[in-house]
Amino acid sequence: MSIPSRSSVSLGVVPTHVKFVGGIVPDEQGKLPRDPDGQLVMAAEMGRLCAASRVRIDAVQITAFPGTAPDDLNELLELLKALGLEVQLVLMIGGANPMDPADEDAVVGMLVDGLNTAKAHGITTVGSTSIEEWMKEGATRREGTEFAAAVAQIVKVHLRSMREAGLDDSCVRSWHVEFLRPGEFHTFTDLGRVREIIRAANSELGRPFFKALVDAAHCGDSSLSIAENETLIAELAAADELGCFHASAKTTRGCLTTDDGWIGALLSAAAKTGKLEHVFVELFHHEDPALEGLRQLDPGHGVDTTDGRSYTQTVIDGLTDTAHRLNNLVARGILPAR
Repeated sequence: MSIPSRSSVSLGVVPTHVKFVGGIVPDEQGKLPRDPDGQLVMAAEMGRLCAASRVRIDAVQITAFPGTAPDDLNELLELLKALGLEVQLVLMIGGANPMDPADEDAVVGMLVDGLNTAKAHGITTVGSTSIEEWMKEGATRREGTEFAAAVAQIVKVHLRSMREAGLDDSCVRSWHVEFLRPGEFHTFTDLGRVREIIRAANSELGRPFFKALVDAAHCGDSSLSIAENETLIAELAAADELGCFHASAKTTRGCLTTDDGWIGALLSAAAKTGKLEHVFVELFHHEDPALEGLRQLDPGHGVDTTDGRSYTQTVIDGLTDTAHRLNNLVARGILPAR
């Protein structure tokens, strides 16, 4: 039996469960992974999810790596749109530090490439973790004047990328910035810290174009409590700076039953603001070779939480759980009805 979507919130998937290695990251020639039938892995998986899910899937977030073959990326985006999905791009960077002025040109070049792809495909929302290098060996936490300098440089990089990509007169209406857990990042590791970037960028821009993406997993693994995150969510929404929400379990990044209450609490907090528009279910595969560093950082990331299910079914179960949460937020008068 299908589950009706009663809320005005769009429900989507970030298909990271197909593994970065063999599912998402392009090869040395820039070609995206394909299955034995020659189908792009991410497109084939979203087709399976759309066919099997009891709740309608409205949207998908796809990672866009620099150097991806344009033909493959174009094919992927068109296949996803053919499924009736709103497509959002998550812009990836690598090998350069957004906080270092010496790397400014490199970071801008990667971001502009992704932004141009978004423009070419009529994509209205982009996201990124483009505020710090991922799992950077030897990185230290920046505080005081060093933190202020980092914020200023990151703002400079993102506003320059906007200008060079010509976003002012484009289809792109918002850019959602995500922080990561301690160990993945070292400086921007909680919602309060990423808010400093959002606030500064929008202040200089003169409008709330940048938003803070709220990932329940990263919030749960940060040093801030549920109550502190709830307060920040309300403050971000009041400034029209609340971005999309990732329903993802802290530490394990697996089945949503392992999140210890963070998804429910923060989803409700976002819903209460009246500014919540998109919720994405996001799981990671516990054996993804690309995430070995995370398993070393915290063995909890390597726990198999599928309980005998396929990852496809585990994501579908996450969609079912999240759809019921959204519907019941409508029933309780917290979210408006569709």
